[in-house]
Amino acid sequence: MTDFPLEQERVEQERGEFTLTGETHESEAEALDEAAGTTDLAEADAVAEQIEEFPAAEAGEAAVPEAEPVKSAKDERKHWYVIHTYSGYENKVKANLERRIHSMNMQDKIFRVLVPMEDEVEFKDGKRKITPKKVFPGYVLVEMDMDDQSWYVVRNTSGVTGFVGSPGAGEKPVPLQDKEVKTILKQMGIETPKLKIDFKKGDRVKVTSGPFFDFTGIVDEIAPEKEKVRALISIFGRETPVELEFYQIEKV
Repeated sequence: MTDFPLEQERVEQERGEFTLTGETHESEAEALDEAAGTTDLAEADAVAEQIEEFPAAEAGEAAVPEAEPVKSAKDERKHWYVIHTYSGYENKVKANLERRIHSMNMQDKIFRVLVPMEDEVEFKDGKRKITPKKVFPGYVLVEMDMDDQSWYVVRNTSGVTGFVGSPGAGEKPVPLQDKEVKTILKQMGIETPKLKIDFKKGDRVKVTSGPFFDFTGIVDEIAPEKEKVRALISIFGRETPVELEFYQIEKV
């Protein structure tokens, strides 16, 4: 399989100019100052100094409420975006983009690139197997400060077909909401791996190991958090509930 043709790159950084919101500036610092607003940063620093000068509350006095941490202008501009890729090339796109970020010195604009994954647990041939699985095939997440320069670097990475959520041609894409990001990150390993169970209550199963080897029974209850199942097995003509591990049974 051949690689994608590299698109012709022409980055304005080569001639020492930076484009932001349609205007050209002599330096990146000048462009960032105009975008962030140095006045806001100065005010934030002044507030932080005043908070440090508050005296500790004495007994019987009302305590001074804790001030919420002041976000920097950089944090305010940092958001997660979704890019669409050619199917099966998610990891390759991630590697390509990370290489471009380094070679083009974009670490202060593009921060993280993630391929959403989760571990899927399944039991096959009596063994517990964990397999990484793509949560959203064909999509990659990018945490970045969106401007003309960072947009160009991401959009023109080999294998990227576009941003998801762009309102129209030439318009910047809409970032993910915080709650959406938290949900996706949880799926990437923070929570217990998702179990793949190929049987349900009422299914007939066969015991493949343990003292009830070769017995058959009916699934009566499933406990995914314990990786166990209760099956009704006929012993001496009577249905007897027996607790078994997932790896000890297989669907008949």
